[in-house]
This record gives sequence, structure tokens and C-alpha cells, in this order.
Amino acid sequence: MMHQVWPAEHARPLDDDALERLYAYPPRQRWLAVNFVAGADGAVEVGGLARPLSTPPDREVLRLGSDLADVLLVGATTAMVEGFRGVHPDRHTLARRRRHDLADTPPTAVVTTGRSLPPDAPVITRARVPTIVLTCASAPAATRRAWQEAGADVVVAGEDTVDLAAAVAALTGRGLRRIDCEGGPRLFGALTAVRLVDELRLTVSPLLTAGPAGRIATGPPVRPTHLRLASAVAQDDTLLLRYLTRPDRPPRPGRVVDDAGDT
Repeated sequence: MMHQVWPAEHARPLDDDALERLYAYPPRQRWLAVNFVAGADGAVEVGGLARPLSTPPDREVLRLGSDLADVLLVGATTAMVEGFRGVHPDRHTLARRRRHDLADTPPTAVVTTGRSLPPDAPVITRARVPTIVLTCASAPAATRRAWQEAGADVVVAGEDTVDLAAAVAALTGRGLRRIDCEGGPRLFGALTAVRLVDELRLTVSPLLTAGPAGRIATGPPVRPTHLRLASAVAQDDTLLLRYLTRPDRPPRPGRVVDDAGDT
């Protein structure tokens, strides 16, 4: 069983209901939570994949994030590398979502400038509900048509690059206000730069990997964002942290610079 260890006054074992309440999205507002797992030495991948870093507690809170969300947000390269195919809810997820008056299956929104998301990507062709492709006007018209023909809902946000503020506004305009971002590092960095992140859900995995692995947020330097530790939960050797951001200015237009920024 998981144990909440912070705040100290709330230290206690967490059953399923208590964990669900801890990871619930705030009501009646747009909320963007970013999920990442990293090794104890900060590594965000092993052999190019985040999956080897994941532990059962990490998978449990990651599932909570998507189970309680209106939409999943992911970069195109991450979607391809990690084999995303959209959410396919089981009976437990269906029961949880119906209990919270959510649609049975949340869509996945994929950020891409156009070159790294083929029309036959599993995140489009194997999704249970239409995937939302968040792209820009400079993406080739033929590519945008191919995404649509494969079943995607294409949203143009920005001209030469993806304007993340406009993209997130497009999601919330559709009633998709609880946003669960599952990577990758460049997308996280870009969201941080335009101050769209409300919460970071970081799992510290009990692994040391060394090597050339990167960090959870990458991209051009930005002014540091101050965080407040909201909760710390532990199970076995895994530590699960929730940080809240405290932005001091409203979102400003943001962009994904190139195809590497689709991660």
C-alpha cells in the first residue's frame, strides 16, 4: 500500500479512494498536469524508452492521471517512440470515469509540426476515439488531409510553429479542461516556457543508469519556475512527488520550434 509522507500532518496509508482524491484535478478550471518518471540520477530513459524506469506505483498514478483527465497531451515523437495508441479503458477505468461523470474514453492530443507524425501512426489508427492533432499552418496540406483521412481531428494552432497557448485554448474550448500531459521533455520545456503547466507529477524511480540520458524538460533556457511541494507518497522504493507551479504572469504565445520539438 502507498503511504503519504508529506505534508507531515497528513502522513498516512492511502487506500484506492484516498489516492484517487489526492490525484484528482481541481474542479471547474483548466488544469494541466505533466507526468514524468526519472531515475534517482535524473535519467529520463533507458535505451531510448521511459518505460524501463517505471515501477508499479508509478504506473498506478500515471493511470490515475489519464483515468481522471478529459484529454491526454503528448508530443508526436514521444507518441511514436513509446508506441502510444490512445486510451483503451478496462472495466476499472470505465467505472472510475463514469463515477466522475467523464466520457468513457479520453482522446489523445498530439503536438506536431508535421514531419514526425505519419498518418498511419498507432496513436491515430488504433485510437478508440478520434485523436486530436495539434499542428500549425506550415504543416503540408497533404499531410493534414492524410491525418484527417486516417481518422484524426486536426486543429491548426499557429502559423510557422505550434502555438501552445492557442493549442491548449482549443482543447479547453472543447470542454477538455483537465489535461494530462505525458511528455516528452521538449514539450514539457515548451509548456514551461509559456507558463501553461499547473502541476508536475514526478516519480523518482529507484534506478541508477548514468549514460547520456537527458532531463525531464529541455529546450532554450527560461526563467526558473518556482514550485511548491503538494504531496509526497512512497511505496517500496519509489517516491511519487506532486509539485504545484506558482506562475507570476499569464500564459503567452508559445511554440514548438522544429520537429525535434515534437517530443
